[in-house]
This record gives sequence, structure tokens and C-alpha cells, in this order.
Amino acid sequence: MQPAPQAKVVICGGGIIGAATAYYLSEMGLAPTVIERESVACAASGKAGGFLALDWNDSSPVGPLSRKSFALHAQLAERFGADNIGYRRTHTLQVRLLISVPVKGSETAAQAGNNQHKGSKPQAPAWLDGHISAVGELGDTDSTAQVHPFKLTNALMEAACGSTDQLQHGTVTGLVLGPNREVTGVEVDGMRIVPATCVVLALGPWSNDSASWGGADSSRPLLPTIGATKYHSISLRPAVPVTNHMIFTDYKFRSGRSVDPELYPRPDGTVYCCGEPQEIQPQDLPLPGSVPVSAELADNIWGIAGSLASCLAKGEATLEATQACHLPQSPDGVPLIGKVPGLQGVYVATGHSCWGILNGPATGLAMAELIVNGRATSVDLSAFDPRRFSAKASAVR
Repeated sequence: MQPAPQAKVVICGGGIIGAATAYYLSEMGLAPTVIERESVACAASGKAGGFLALDWNDSSPVGPLSRKSFALHAQLAERFGADNIGYRRTHTLQVRLLISVPVKGSETAAQAGNNQHKGSKPQAPAWLDGHISAVGELGDTDSTAQVHPFKLTNALMEAACGSTDQLQHGTVTGLVLGPNREVTGVEVDGMRIVPATCVVLALGPWSNDSASWGGADSSRPLLPTIGATKYHSISLRPAVPVTNHMIFTDYKFRSGRSVDPELYPRPDGTVYCCGEPQEIQPQDLPLPGSVPVSAELADNIWGIAGSLASCLAKGEATLEATQACHLPQSPDGVPLIGKVPGLQGVYVATGHSCWGILNGPATGLAMAELIVNGRATSVDLSAFDPRRFSAKASAVR
């Protein structure tokens, strides 16, 4: 059913999903209100790497969503200007190396790797001069790209809300429901009500805050538990230019511990480096603006970056940022996109894991279509239907 022209849409959350939904709703003639408790793109939408891949999800239900969103990113770059949102097509490589150079006279994987690297030199950019044992191509400019998440999210929000009061500061603390469990508003900061006929929950890993928002008649939480994976990242500025090669690593310390940090050179001359994932329990999830950073883990990432490329080593590159963020994980690894079971006019979009920036635009477009037209036509949302968890819960009972 198409909402009336005076429909009041409230989006809870100012990350990439909320901003994209607001943007596409505004393109369809609606004026949504976005409520954000801290600032736009203050969490993963401002601290993620922004790597985009056309076909890396083809073997999963997320594949069609990713393909659609990859195309939308190119359209958004035309709309906002590629330079303004840090968008460009990229080459993408997989590399393998060890953290330290072997002592003279010994032949280890690292030293043998140097010899292999010389044979692979045409595949690797000149700045990637570390002790590398293998180089392989994962993607090219037809299939991979990048965007600056913070810049994109803010561009979407500015286009959707501008300088009006559509973007409001506050913490959503509940839903206001009518006698037929239809939404009539959202409670903000426990003290004021923002009227609404449609509400979108775009809360990322903080979606669990909505567990009790179904009211006294709700026999179980509105949504399944959304997990969180914490990633650390640093931003380095090398003294020399680096090319548009995204680097995925298979990295083994001398202790035997394996890690897989990623390096994303950006158009602004910085190199975004991330890794060291940690699973976080929902009860231990901090607020977006108070995520603690481990100096040790950040230092590990910098050490690996310097081993990959001498221009990124300490003393050669300048450290511009050290940060951490949390990526939302659904129980089955597939995002939740659609209507919240048991309520009228309430929608959810969360659980996009490491592909939130990639799939943000297509998710926002599909959500806007669902709200305005009653169904999504740009992508099939059946695989993302939140009711799949309600069905499982009913079967258990």
C-alpha cells in the first residue's frame, strides 16, 4: 500500500543506511526526518574503508544487492562529483608476506618470497616493496572501486535534509504504537514524541536497543540479536604518491599468528589501513562516540603496513588518525531489510557486516521503494526479509 502524500517518515540512525534511505525518499518527493544521537557518520559509516566490489558476493544472497549498489555508487559519483566523495575505480591485489626479514644466509618463506616477488613485479605497484611471497589479482577497474564513507554519507544526508530541521539530534528510546500496533511516532530522549506514520530502524549494531520497543504485548524482541565485530584502523600519509591499488593481505607473524589487514590508498594521498577484528558481545557495545582504541592493535597494523611498503613505515609516513568501529552482524550473515514483523509501518535495515558501505545505496533505494510503493523493484528483498527469524522462532516453540 502506497503511503499518503502527507506520510511522515522518521529514520532512526544517521549512518550510510539511514542517509541513503533519506536520500532516495527525498528523490521520490518525501521529506523524511532523521534522528541521530551523535553526528552523521560518527560510527562505521565514517570510519570504514569504503572498498567496493561488483561481484565478490555473487555466491551469496547478497550478490544482486551488491551488483545494484556497485552501479549506484557510480551514479552517486556523477551526482555529487567523484572528487567530493573520494570515489574512483581501483585495482585490487592479494599479497602474502612475513613480518620480518630472515637473517643472512637463511632461506625461509620470507626470503624465498622476495625471489617470487621479483617474478611477480608486473602485478605489483612500485611502492609495494616489502618482503612479499606472492601477489595475485583480485579485481580491476571494471569490478572494484572505492569511496570515502564519511564524505558520501554526509553528501547523501545533506542532499536529503539540507539545512532544515529534518535532521534532528537525539536518542530514539521507543516507538509510539496505536491500538492495532501501527506506529504513530517515536519517543526521543525519553521525553518528546516525533510523529510518524513510517519508521525506519537503521541503527547498525545498536539495533538491539529496540528489543523492547514492541510494547507490553510483544512476546519476544522485535528483532534477532545483532552482533558486532570491532575493527581498528589507521590513516597514514606517505611522503610519496601511491597508486589506486587496494591491498588485501595474508600475513603471518614469526609466532605463527596469521592476520589479514587491508590497505586502501585514497585519492587524497592518504592510505587507510585496517584489521585486527574482535567479536564484541551486545552488552559490551559502547556508544558510537566512545569506542576505545587499542594502541597495541593500531601499532600492529602500522607495523604490517610498513612491512608491505617502506613508504608507510614509521619515520616515513605521518599518522593522521587512529580509530575503531563496529560492524553489525546478523545471526545468519545476511542483512535484515524489510518490514518488522508484528508492527505496522515499522521497517528495519541492518546487519550488513563489512559490506555496509558497498550495499548502502541499494539498501536505501529498496527501502524507499518499499515505503513509497509497497514493494521494492530495484532488487528482490525476499532473502533479507526479517520474518525469516520470526518463522524460525515459531518453529522452535
